[in-house]
Amino acid sequence: MTAVPAAPAAPPRPYQSYTYAYPHKTAYRPLVPRPGLRDLWAAEPRSSLSLYVHIPFCEVRCGFCNLFTRIGAPDDLTGRYLDAVRRQAAAVREALGDDTAPRFANAAFGGGTPTFLEAPELERLCDIAEREMGADLRAIPLSVEASPSTATADRLAVLVDRGATRLSLGVQSFVAEESRAAVRPQRRSEVEAALARIREAAVPVLNIDLIYGIDGQTAASWRVSLDAALAWRPEEIYLYPLYVRPLTGLGRHTDPHRADRDWDEQRLRRYREGRDHLLGHGYEQVSMRMFRRADAPPQGPDDYACQTDGMIGLGCGARSYTSTLHYSFDYAVSMREIRGIIDAYTATEDFSHALHGRRVDEDEARRRHLLQTAGLAAPDYRLRFGSDPREDFRRGLDTLAARGWLADTGDDELRLTPEGLAHSDAIGPEFFSPAVRDAMAAYELK
Repeated sequence: MTAVPAAPAAPPRPYQSYTYAYPHKTAYRPLVPRPGLRDLWAAEPRSSLSLYVHIPFCEVRCGFCNLFTRIGAPDDLTGRYLDAVRRQAAAVREALGDDTAPRFANAAFGGGTPTFLEAPELERLCDIAEREMGADLRAIPLSVEASPSTATADRLAVLVDRGATRLSLGVQSFVAEESRAAVRPQRRSEVEAALARIREAAVPVLNIDLIYGIDGQTAASWRVSLDAALAWRPEEIYLYPLYVRPLTGLGRHTDPHRADRDWDEQRLRRYREGRDHLLGHGYEQVSMRMFRRADAPPQGPDDYACQTDGMIGLGCGARSYTSTLHYSFDYAVSMREIRGIIDAYTATEDFSHALHGRRVDEDEARRRHLLQTAGLAAPDYRLRFGSDPREDFRRGLDTLAARGWLADTGDDELRLTPEGLAHSDAIGPEFFSPAVRDAMAAYELK
């Protein structure tokens, strides 16, 4: 009797997990004992660090948002928060020591919404980055996230004067009905006015975030948002698929675990329409989400890649990365838990130890390296790890190639194909280690 070969496994669903950092924070756990920052950074290179400062405040919380942020800041909370950021920065700088001063290659202010801070507070934030951490913001790429309602002329003037080279505006949709469906109250006129102020302020790189897969979105309405964004000739456009996560506004009214292949197909159609439209207007695709205008000024050797080892994070939602440990403060999604974590952070006096995190051994480092880009240069991988990625991840890479999602370019580089890029959110989880999968599955969301 002739054996019948097993049919290849069906490809995974295209929208599973947005892998912008590995391991995910839900794999972090309280560190026992708590390692001192001085010991963590003692053997780490200091010549090309990234600085990230997290501001966990927004004027509203969108229905899809599961980021670490709270609505509003009563009782001078922003001032007390910046006090804590300054204390944390001083503790980190002391831990780094004075014998080899750190040098920063790039910086970013994220959130939340950093421009929730008023102009004098933004000045203070920049002072902390420069005076406490030693980052020369006018000499390195500085990216700042903003919302239309907070991108005011006075705030933009501060950011440009202090060296901001990139401003990312969360628009999500130019269509009023879609904004309402995403629980993001805004008027198109307010969005356009904010874009006009940003262009007048002459920030070198403008990025516009758009979302596809919103309830009621059609090919025609998606084109409306794409064309409205293109009218401003942004240097970058990010296209994000809509996810419905537990404990978010939309998640409270939708089963986030439902199997809805029709929605998957709708999002894939919108993605391909958006991708093709941007490529046709002179944009280059950098990743599944990122599209850059061909003549856009570069933002440094990694073009805003702040997820590399050697990142110092300030603020209660920021991560820090050394070569052997990723660490942060506690993580939550629900508003009650987030408020409690922020309050605890602002009351903290001693920032000399890491509290929550995950150790990164060589196997995890290899996986992280593989997951960071759409292309993988084998020589770089071999130089760092002394082995070939095709051997270390043969089964997974062969599976991607069999699906038509991975191509060997012939110049010793592995690169996702256009269809592979479309399925990036399905590819990432396939390379998570069993230990990280187990830790994420065991995490109790709060």
